[in-house]
Amino acid sequence: MTESEAELLALLRELDDPEWLERPRYYDRGETAVHFGVLKARLEVDFAARCTAEQDTQDSSEYGRIVVPADATVCGTRIVICVSKFGSLALVCADNPGAFFGTDDAQAESELDGADLAKVNRALVELGYVVVAEELLESDYDGPSRLPWHVERPSWWDRFFGIF
Repeated sequence: MTESEAELLALLRELDDPEWLERPRYYDRGETAVHFGVLKARLEVDFAARCTAEQDTQDSSEYGRIVVPADATVCGTRIVICVSKFGSLALVCADNPGAFFGTDDAQAESELDGADLAKVNRALVELGYVVVAEELLESDYDGPSRLPWHVERPSWWDRFFGIF
């Protein structure tokens, strides 16, 4: 585990409050919506394309997703950005979460261009989001929260992006 992975794991543990599964204690829905809209607008400018978005996901710790269309990317594969309701956590993936073993795998299979990934990551970081790698989110969840009964092998993904 790299130092940044250890720091991200420490952040996930810090955000994990067993009393607040779907959203954090001081969650501001309106502020989250505005921040999400700014991200969508930024990505549309950066990729010179209209992005689609799903937001305010019910019964989930994920706030929403923004999709950069395939025809706006170098490799012709859409880029999906998932945003959690917790701590401005964000995940970037090619095609869909779980379609690859992470962004490195998608790049190795020529489905995600490094410059496109850098463009998305730059927008996220500049707007105050914390980018968490899919590989880290797929690791076993070992926090204090009781996750829903339907989750057989809980992961950090289930905790911060899952359905409740």
